[in-house]
Amino acid sequence: MYDKEFLKDAYRRMTTIRAYESKVEEIFLAGELPGFTHLYIGEEACGVGVCENLNDDDYIESTHRGHGHCIAKGADVKKMMAELYGKETGYCHGKGGSMHIADFSIGMLGANGVVGAGYNLAMGAALAAKLRGSKQIAVAFFGDGASNRGTFHESCNMASVWKLPVLYVCEMNQWASTTPYLTATSVKDISVRAVGYDMPGKSVNGNDFFAVYEAAKEAVEYVRSGKGPYLLELKTYRIKGHFVGDPELYRTKEEVNEHFTEDDPIQNFRKTVLEKGWLTEAEMDKMDEDAKNLVLEAVKEADAAPYPAPEELMANYYID
Repeated sequence: MYDKEFLKDAYRRMTTIRAYESKVEEIFLAGELPGFTHLYIGEEACGVGVCENLNDDDYIESTHRGHGHCIAKGADVKKMMAELYGKETGYCHGKGGSMHIADFSIGMLGANGVVGAGYNLAMGAALAAKLRGSKQIAVAFFGDGASNRGTFHESCNMASVWKLPVLYVCEMNQWASTTPYLTATSVKDISVRAVGYDMPGKSVNGNDFFAVYEAAKEAVEYVRSGKGPYLLELKTYRIKGHFVGDPELYRTKEEVNEHFTEDDPIQNFRKTVLEKGWLTEAEMDKMDEDAKNLVLEAVKEADAAPYPAPEELMANYYID
């Protein structure tokens, strides 16, 4: 049995991610946003299921597909939207854009446009936490494609050698950009790679919030206890293209629709809590509506906000 407020918080974060990403896709395709953006639609249970186990001062390191992680960790949706618009009121004063949102005050160390760059940043945060004896942990989110980068192996090895409090979370979305993961990955389950670094590894259904939450709870307790790193693989699916505007010539619409129809993480959550009688349909519908309204407010405020002044070109790149 789960606490009702916990369930409402989890659903609120998941539906806010969906509302945010859906609106971002719409306004990007309308030509209102600069740069590139990558959507988290269909993977909401992963980020929220993990982050619901974290403390406010725990760290996460994200990827180029980072909006969901930001919201799951508690980031301000309005500051996020302003950043996408390139406005002064954004998290990085409009200079980072979609792939570099960060909020150190909530432990969000940043999205990252470089595939596989987050592992060692998370490891560094974990090393600092261990040296301070603060009991904080660091989470490194990454995709299946990024698990083939050298930084993954370097970080896992050193984190294990030093017994660092790092939780590695692979969001196995089955597509490394335009490549089916099994054509370029030597193992079916990324979690088995944990054996090579003397750490636990586990794979669960990433589209089942409750499976993610329970697996992440076990992993977080292990890491926080000082035993060293842990590799958690969440089996999910990237519903949208690699980036907004991706023609997706490498897969069929039928494949995508089948996954989304049969295994949508938000619908899975709703089905479970309704069957258990934990939340009502009206309660969740209200949260859906609130999330959409919040995102609409964020768009309105971001659109009206000023761009950074020319004289601030070289400001705010470093933290004092």
